[in-house]
Amino acid sequence: MKINDPKALAGMTEAFERYERALMDNDPATLELLFWDSPLTLRYGVAENLYGWNEICAFRQQRANNGGAPQRRIVKCVLTTYGDDFGTANIEYVRDSGKAGRQSQTWMRTPEGWRVVAAHVSMLASADADPGSKPRAS
Repeated sequence: MKINDPKALAGMTEAFERYERALMDNDPATLELLFWDSPLTLRYGVAENLYGWNEICAFRQQRANNGGAPQRRIVKCVLTTYGDDFGTANIEYVRDSGKAGRQSQTWMRTPEGWRVVAAHVSMLASADADPGSKPRAS
């Protein structure tokens, strides 16, 4: 299996960067387009569990109507492709509020292009708010 084949990685990276721009620009139409249109798609958010493209789209529309996602900056990003049609994106970020979080996405190349098939977003507890900090011993 090819890991990080340049062509596959470039395609997924372009889709990931498009997703991030749309998220920060409050562009729900692009975000919806970049999720796989399937009842099998899921997104676990900070405060919601969404099953299927329809639930994800409804969430995106509601969030857009309330000002969009909180602004953030990525502090660490790992993009990896496995073969030509599958990849993962994992980031650590810090919101403008100072709260640290992380996001994982599973991407699949479809005939329409790269699409998110699963996503998970979570915030770090305040004691763990330093991105890159090492776990503490108990």
